[in-house]
Amino acid sequence: MPRRTYLSYHHRLDVFRACQIRDSGVIEPNDLASEHVWAAITRAGDTAIRRWIDDQMNEAGCAIVLIGPITAGRKWVDYEIRKAWNDGLGLLGIHVHNLKNHYGSQTSKGGNPFAEVAIEGVPGALAAHVRCYDPPYLTSNEVYDYICAGLPLWIERAIASRQSAQRWPAIRSA
Repeated sequence: MPRRTYLSYHHRLDVFRACQIRDSGVIEPNDLASEHVWAAITRAGDTAIRRWIDDQMNEAGCAIVLIGPITAGRKWVDYEIRKAWNDGLGLLGIHVHNLKNHYGSQTSKGGNPFAEVAIEGVPGALAAHVRCYDPPYLTSNEVYDYICAGLPLWIERAIASRQSAQRWPAIRSA
């Protein structure tokens, strides 16, 4: 049975890539907001965005950050990473730059969004403790197959790793 997960990604650039992973049947994802729904949520302000993210993340066991060209450093992706860590969720990243978007295009590889997130009292950035997977293929179909084949194991590893790290302090707000 697929694990309930939360997918974090840059909405405008990577929603199509997120839909591919959501629709794979390998995970039980959070709801992905349509363009119109996301626009309404963002128009309602930061409190509404936080509430929507918190509700979607509520029953997840793992948060998966889909890393596109400008995912790292995005305000809401950072919030989702911090919330997932502080809530004790498994946490992992997947580079999705070689999955095609709705135009049939690939993009450039983005930076690691965990690299600048420090854990209070633990040496190094969160990147030292959260695994990012970079599919070793260039064609979208091979990347998709690689992600689908690996994702169940990656999720279990992330959850087990996070459970062993429960003694680590929470991340301070940015």
